[in-house]
Amino acid sequence: MAASKALMASLTHLRPLTCAASVSASYPTRLVPQPPDLIKWVQKQGGFVHKAVKIAQVDSKGLGLMASEEIPRGSDLIVLPHHVPLKFGSTVSNHEDEPDSVLVNLAGHVPEELWAMKLGLKLLQERAKVGSFWWPYVSNLPETYSVPIFFQGEDIKNLQYAPLLYQVNKRCRFLLDFEQECGRTLDNLKPDKHPFGGQEVDASALGWAMSAVSSRAFRLYGDKRPDGTHTDIPMMLPLIDMCNHSFNPNARIVQEKDTSATKMQVKVVADTEIKQDDPLLLNYGFLSNDFFLLDYGFVIPSNPYDCIELKYDGAFLDAASMAAGISSPNFSAPASWQEQVLRKLNLAGGAPDLKVSLGGLEIVDGRLLAALRVLLASDMEAVQNCDLNTLKSLAAEAPLGIANEVAALRTTIALCVIALGHFPTKIMDDESLLKQVASGSTELAIQFRIQKKSVIIDVMRDLTRRVKLLSSKEKATAES
Repeated sequence: MAASKALMASLTHLRPLTCAASVSASYPTRLVPQPPDLIKWVQKQGGFVHKAVKIAQVDSKGLGLMASEEIPRGSDLIVLPHHVPLKFGSTVSNHEDEPDSVLVNLAGHVPEELWAMKLGLKLLQERAKVGSFWWPYVSNLPETYSVPIFFQGEDIKNLQYAPLLYQVNKRCRFLLDFEQECGRTLDNLKPDKHPFGGQEVDASALGWAMSAVSSRAFRLYGDKRPDGTHTDIPMMLPLIDMCNHSFNPNARIVQEKDTSATKMQVKVVADTEIKQDDPLLLNYGFLSNDFFLLDYGFVIPSNPYDCIELKYDGAFLDAASMAAGISSPNFSAPASWQEQVLRKLNLAGGAPDLKVSLGGLEIVDGRLLAALRVLLASDMEAVQNCDLNTLKSLAAEAPLGIANEVAALRTTIALCVIALGHFPTKIMDDESLLKQVASGSTELAIQFRIQKKSVIIDVMRDLTRRVKLLSSKEKATAES
């Protein structure tokens, strides 16, 4: 699925549209060449925008928000009244979308994990509607997105990482299937019953809408439940969603009652002093690069939350353990007492969760580490006397003895070597390719796989250091 003229042809508007830019564009064009002033629109709707907040090009990230002068900590930067965020069912009149409406029926075919598509349907409706209340916002949205569903086939392969390839292909298949569902549902509808004004909705338009939502929407408090808690509702926040990401943000989103104490307003507050020409930054979440690329279309270098996903498999672990020089591993045929621990870790039994990871803050997935320690142990009593949380913690140094710990860590290092070998190119090759590529999607794919390989190498270095320290301690103990 590639961004193309078909994307624009599927949803036209009275205002002229430019042709879709390719994913390789440094700064994606907006839906119309000269969209309405978004800051003035927010203010016109009763919102507040700090006088120093401006829309500007932010380095290589394209358009974002920037401070034109110093802003003190605690200052309100943007305040959106309750009717400005775009939500599924949002309306500026006195009636909500009917529960049995075509739009709601279509949304019922969207799995919860692809929640962005549900709100995307509402976004497409507003994009197609002449005179939409949200048109000043919609017209400012990018014409294309750099998420992998819009990559060419070769660049999807260039990701070289099976878990992400699976997710990309899954989303593309869903969009193609959903296009067919939309066609069946919308076929022969009268214009006044058609949610998109009689216009065709194809997979490219659906992909554009889903990407716009996944890269810009926030999941915030919705209506209050009888028990006092709030529903979790995705919403698009005009202007606020132009803040870029940082793990060290200088602003945060706050929801609070407005002056009437009846409606919820959303605002952005300066969490630190913001200097002149500094961008306004929010934390999108402590996410791996899989999510950042899949949903937002960018990769974070040296992301401390990035990890690689593996499948827990006894035969695979036996091979890794033997490669590490560990004698008589029994991952494929654990003893009954070891099997009991694996069940507690949900790595065995009727419906086990076999997805484990390396990297991130844990360095080694706690369930994987506990399994390695237990399956490489011969002392049943020592294992049974050890707390499960301790077995899962890398900070708990050698809970089953130094020899056991060294064996577990060496097996994990061997897993890393095998995982690294699954990539068809080396980091040096990738870095050389980066100097030659012109396509933005190719560059993103190569950056992504470089970061995945770097995660594996960093884990290997960390565990190798731990093995050396443990070996030194074991040697010192033996000498003493």
